[in-house]
Amino acid sequence: MDINFIQTHYHLYIEAGILTIRIAAIGILLSLIIGIICSLIKTMKIPVLKTIVLIYIELSRNTPLLIQLFFLYFGLPKLGIVLSSETCGIIGLAFLGGSYMAEAFRSGIENVSQVQHESALSLGMTKSQVFWHITLPQAFETSVPVLCANIIFLIKETSVFSAVALADLMFVAKDLIGIYYKTDEALLMLVIAYLLILLPISIICTFIERRVRYAGFGDQSTISR
Repeated sequence: MDINFIQTHYHLYIEAGILTIRIAAIGILLSLIIGIICSLIKTMKIPVLKTIVLIYIELSRNTPLLIQLFFLYFGLPKLGIVLSSETCGIIGLAFLGGSYMAEAFRSGIENVSQVQHESALSLGMTKSQVFWHITLPQAFETSVPVLCANIIFLIKETSVFSAVALADLMFVAKDLIGIYYKTDEALLMLVIAYLLILLPISIICTFIERRVRYAGFGDQSTISR
């Protein structure tokens, strides 16, 4: 193990890690927004839009992120649309994550008691008010475990960004291996970099899940009262 090599090149992983975190954060935020919108459309059963959402979810969940990135980075220029590798990464992550978040929110919405929905309507609230103030908050809380799992999954999926010339962590590792043939050192720093990103997120998610569970959220008997 060449310690001098690690000391000389670890800063490249720091820069790549910051880029990875930035793209992942934007992509995950957009995927949450897409997920909420899609789950709302499916819940309200809007005819044409519901069909579009169903097609989008099936297309997104059943195609690899790598193929989606290739389409954005190499396919769209054929149509005169040129996107940077960073933009392709954000769009690809949001496109993939949106479908998973939509299913997570849908499951959470279905777990909210229908009695609460009917009671709110009887009190004079509109359907949109019921959704935003009653259904969505409870759906979000009961969906916390799945949402956390999706966030970790999407961060790990950023490892394919190097395929579209994005200088993320995987790109740096492959670059160093190709130039210096220091496979063990490069992969060790790669593993440490992902651990430093994912481990704190995993701990935070576990803490949030426990707080939500102790508060009684996600318990059907509590929700139905």
